[in-house]
Amino acid sequence: MYLGLDLGTSGVKALLIDGEQRIIGSAHGDLDVSRPHDGWSEQNPADWIRACEEAIAGLKAAHPAELSAVSGIGLSGQMHGATLIDASNDVLRPCILWNDTRSFAEAAALDADPRFRAITGNIVFPGFTAPKLVWVAKNEPEIFAKVAKVLLPKDYLRLWLTGEHISEMSDSAGTSWLDTGKRAWSTALLDATGMRGEQMPSLVEGTEPGGELRRELAAAWGMSGTVTVAGGAGDNAASACGMGTVSAGSAFVSLGTSGVLFAANAAYLPKPESAVHAFCHALPDTWHQMGVILSATDALNWHSHVTGRSAAELTAELGDTLNAPSGVTFLPYLSGERTPHNDAGIRGAFTGLAHTSDRPALTQAVLEGVSFAIRDSLEALRSAGTVIERVTAIGGGSRSRYWLASIATALGIPVDIPADGDFGAAFGAARLGLIAATGADPVSVCTAPATAETIQPVTALTASYEDAYRRYRALYPALKALAH
Repeated sequence: MYLGLDLGTSGVKALLIDGEQRIIGSAHGDLDVSRPHDGWSEQNPADWIRACEEAIAGLKAAHPAELSAVSGIGLSGQMHGATLIDASNDVLRPCILWNDTRSFAEAAALDADPRFRAITGNIVFPGFTAPKLVWVAKNEPEIFAKVAKVLLPKDYLRLWLTGEHISEMSDSAGTSWLDTGKRAWSTALLDATGMRGEQMPSLVEGTEPGGELRRELAAAWGMSGTVTVAGGAGDNAASACGMGTVSAGSAFVSLGTSGVLFAANAAYLPKPESAVHAFCHALPDTWHQMGVILSATDALNWHSHVTGRSAAELTAELGDTLNAPSGVTFLPYLSGERTPHNDAGIRGAFTGLAHTSDRPALTQAVLEGVSFAIRDSLEALRSAGTVIERVTAIGGGSRSRYWLASIATALGIPVDIPADGDFGAAFGAARLGLIAATGADPVSVCTAPATAETIQPVTALTASYEDAYRRYRALYPALKALAH
């Protein structure tokens, strides 16, 4: 048996599979986010352990025999979070999360140093880890002075599980400290942020062993023998392992809280000026590119809160047939934007409103706005040399056929819907646990699910969607001029 642990922003998911990759069961532990100031987003790492224990307790209650047979554990986690621990492995302050934008000025200053883009292949975004440490050094110097290790969220869970300070390539590529082409920490970039090499965890590939489960935890969970903990992956790379998006040419679109257009690459293809993320994949000698938008289902959830109708009710009002854009445009920049603008200060807007703009018209505009934001990511990936001919849709938003038709038409490519199953980050983590424990070939394990349905672009609406996309593109510069 193999266990996948996915540490997300809203909870920890534990998923158990057998040697044939059949899902035995899953369980969940909830998490909350603290926002003590505008732009801040934090969590207490002790809550991650509590949520993990809750999830595993749920599995143990439902599947005690299967849990006791676990020989490999894989980890997945929310990326970029700065978890600061001292020499005694005690947490020094709440973890600063991926969607925390307090270090926007520090990020801009680091990004102005050409070494960062040249070595990491990426813009230094405010959500990345390195600028957070610069912020701590400036604003909490007494804490900065005590930092013995900086761990990403899933790697703090690993510390609890194994007692080891270890990370892997895909997650570490989102820190602004990794030489992404060489898959190693950059001394030059650490020096530039006042950090030392010994403050970094050691690095393994995501498919390699990254510690062994501590005996006391194994005993508490009923496990015996050696339980290997895999290097694991950042959440998007783990989802790619779950989806089988590991070979060049494969891609998925994720409609979660944020939106991701993810493409696997056989070579390192950085183009930081496009705001495309060029990261290491969880598999050795493999990389990936991502276009990231900060509000995908978050935009629909915001609209749901304002209107007092559930997201399902809102999308049901649109029916099953894709409508032509109405002239109402929504820009989904509710918490800033990454690809392609790298603008933490920009905010969202509706334009083109009229007396006839009813609730369905606004819902349609929200879905189209997210679709066009994903189109921005597609154009950015294309400019970086990646060819995407079709995508597989995952995430909560993919339950809306209307939304998928909008995305297919906005992108001009087919959108595949996988057969029923759980192919997300926890499943990908479990696959990595299997590979690390058995030495199995990663590509033969990380296969794609069967396609249940394909949503084709609505060619009759291609011209009207292109007109709406041009209008959408023209609005950002105008909105930026007002916002700044």
